[in-house]
Parts: sequence; structure tokens; C-alpha cells
Amino acid sequence: MASLPLLLTKTTPGQQYLLLQSSSSQSSLPILRNLLGNLGTSTSKQPSSTLLFNLLYEPLVLLDEVQNASNIQVFDYLGNVPGYSEEYVDVRETLLQKVEKVKEGSINVVIDSVDTLCSDIGSDAETYKFLSRLMSIIRARSNTSRLILHLTTPCSLLPLLIQTSFSPSLVQFIAHPPVLLTHLATAYLTPPPPHTPEPKFYSVFLPFSERAYETDRLVYGPDGEGSGGLGEMVVEVLVRGGNEGTVRRRGVERSLEGWSTEKGPCDLFSLESLKGLQKSKSVAEAAPDPTQIASFNLNLTPSQQQSRAQVPLPYAHEGKPLDKPSGPVEAAIFYDPDSADDIDDDDPDEDLDI
Repeated sequence: MASLPLLLTKTTPGQQYLLLQSSSSQSSLPILRNLLGNLGTSTSKQPSSTLLFNLLYEPLVLLDEVQNASNIQVFDYLGNVPGYSEEYVDVRETLLQKVEKVKEGSINVVIDSVDTLCSDIGSDAETYKFLSRLMSIIRARSNTSRLILHLTTPCSLLPLLIQTSFSPSLVQFIAHPPVLLTHLATAYLTPPPPHTPEPKFYSVFLPFSERAYETDRLVYGPDGEGSGGLGEMVVEVLVRGGNEGTVRRRGVERSLEGWSTEKGPCDLFSLESLKGLQKSKSVAEAAPDPTQIASFNLNLTPSQQQSRAQVPLPYAHEGKPLDKPSGPVEAAIFYDPDSADDIDDDDPDEDLDI
């Protein structure tokens, strides 16, 4: 599977839909800022336009890492709040007009955020209908055009936005705090792959990560470090559909990547908060064989193993297979009396007149 840095560039073919997912315990804004930085510094010969629609965060918060922000058209709708703004405009019609106004080349539409958009519209159904229409416009353009959505869970539209009916291809980035993996490694003895087989790890990781209150307790609880931490996070990457070179990707691929404010996209175990997991696994693998450090010999010689195999088993029926009879075989019970059993062939009730 392609690594995280590759997925954050415009060179990933066939992926027209990116979904960035934040939570109360971990924000995915660093990924969005990095993505906008790649879009703003694009050197592609083909004409490309990037439209950023701000509904939740100020443009400077998202563009602080963009060196050439002139390549990105910013539309600030932070003050456009229904019921409070004197000149409130429907963002849906304005956004569609801005997108359809771009006639040539590919286009990147970035919306921050979907849950704020849904709150302004006031209807999940109408919001989904609008986003579906926008996705249809993106798919009708070149395969390098993209729709990039950011949302914060819990969001009622999330189950609908990850369906194949909305978009056959999908790249989803889900931000998790590193303490989630350290907790699973210590409490459930399931460190992340390759130290634990992927089926076993994800059978524990997925249901635990979906319970937001569990993760919030690890971050904001009595022993939590808060959301700041070391400026690191774990990114769960899901890729569905799209093309990788000349091969069309089938099914869903899932992986875990690391992210650091200093290193950017990086390997999972290069994070400072997760190096302990790699060290503990290495120590366990380097532990000496207990049969080699004992003061006496725990191994058997070939002659001892042969003598051991010839010892008869202490059973009444020694496990010897019976010859296959030609007719039906009656059931039998093999019983070896114990020394304390009181066995008497006489009928104990023979004096009773029954």
C-alpha cells in the first residue's frame, strides 16, 4: 500500500475523494494543513485550481504552512451564520457557483467543516443532497480533481459519506492519540502490527477506537496528558478504490501511520510516545532460551526419547484400535474399579418383597 506521504500529494491517481476525520481527543488539522501546502506549491504543468471554503477555522489557521497561498482561493464564511448574520447567504448556491465558474483544468474543493455546514443548513438530508451534487461535479471533471472534506466526530453524516453510493473511491484519514495504542499494548497485550497479527489487532483496535468516550478518558482522564502531548498522533488510513499505477485497487486497505509536528508523516514506531512498544518487543525477542540458562539439562537425548515413547499407557483399554466387525457393534463401558469401591455381587435388596 502507498505510504502516507504519497497519499498527501496530488500524484495519487484515481482518488477524487478525501475525508479527514477529527475527534475531541485528536485533531486532524495538521494533515489538512500539510495537504493544502502540497496543493499550494503544486508545480504541475496542467492548470489546477484549489478552492478553500472556511466554515469553522480561520484561513490563517489552515494556511500557516502554505508558502504560496496565492494558488489557493479562500472563501471565508465564518461570519455567515443563519439567524445572526444580517446578510446571510445560502452557502450551497454560492459554493456551486464558485466551482462551476472554474472552466479549465482540474479543481480541488476543500470544505472545513461538514458538521458546521450541516448545522447551518439545518438538515442532514439536504446537506447530503448538496454534497452528492458537488461530488458529481468533481467526478465529471479530470481524474486529478478532488473533493476534500473535514469533519469532527460525532457527525451524523459520517455513515453516509463513506458509502460507495456517495463515492466509489475513498481515502479516509482518522486521527487518534498515541495513548490509544499504548493502552491497547499494556491493557490488552495487543501492540500494533507487525508485533501483533493484523486480524487480531484490528479486532481489538476498531471497536475500542469507535467508543469515543474511552479515548477521551485516556486523554482527559485523571492520568491523561491532555490533547497537546508531544505534538504527535496516529493516523488510521483507509483506502478504497482508485488506481495505483496501472492496477486498479480492489477492496479496502487499512494501515496505521505516524505524524509528528517536527517530522511530519513518519513511521509509526519513530514517534517518541511509541518507541517504548518497539523496545519492549525487542527485549522480549532477545530473551535467552530458558533451556540454555538452567543449571540442569532439560533436553532429552535420542535414546531417552525412544525409551519414553515405548512406555505403555496406563489405561485398561490401551488405545488399540478394534478390528472392524462385519456386523453392528454393541456399546461397551470399560471401568477400572478403584481400591475404595465396595463391590458386592449380591443383590442388596434381595430381602425386600417386591
